[in-house]
Amino acid sequence: MIRIVIAEDQRMMLGALGSLLNLEDDMEVVGKASNGEEAITLVLEQKPDICIMDIEMPEKSGLEAAEEVTGKSKVIILTTFARSGYFQRALKAGVQGYLLKDSPSEELASSIRSVMDGKRIYAPELMDDVYNEENPLTDREKEVLELIAEGKSTKEIAQSLNIKTGTVRNYISAILDKLEVTNRIEAITHSKQKGWFQ
Repeated sequence: MIRIVIAEDQRMMLGALGSLLNLEDDMEVVGKASNGEEAITLVLEQKPDICIMDIEMPEKSGLEAAEEVTGKSKVIILTTFARSGYFQRALKAGVQGYLLKDSPSEELASSIRSVMDGKRIYAPELMDDVYNEENPLTDREKEVLELIAEGKSTKEIAQSLNIKTGTVRNYISAILDKLEVTNRIEAITHSKQKGWFQ
């Protein structure tokens, strides 16, 4: 019997997934979580074979939870988001599957069996994107953008990173150029849409 934990913050979806998978002769849903923290706790308690994880959930995202439970359970990300940034982070976390919610339901059961057989299953539409969607920012530029997203001013960023305000301005203009946007808000939005940071 394949033991499964499902983490999904939409209750109707959580219930439907649980019912669907329990209909399979070789599967049993042993736990349901509505956020990333609960998912981690359930995986540690129940020691399931597979954890099916949504990405955008309260408390901890599915990606953060996946990073913590990899090695304790196989993880299949099931999401509406075909974002290459999310996909790349999921790959780094070592997930065994990344499927989209608009896939046919029978595909989920067969993917679970394939993952149990040691295969990796990824939505084909993501494979096309993954090679041409690298984050163009350097590590330092990413740091600056994250501080901007936290609402810090140029001066505060300079103090945090121990650099001059002029240097921060140079980083910001490099970020705007590379992301092909005109202001800080657009830079943050663009990076979030690509899944480059949460």
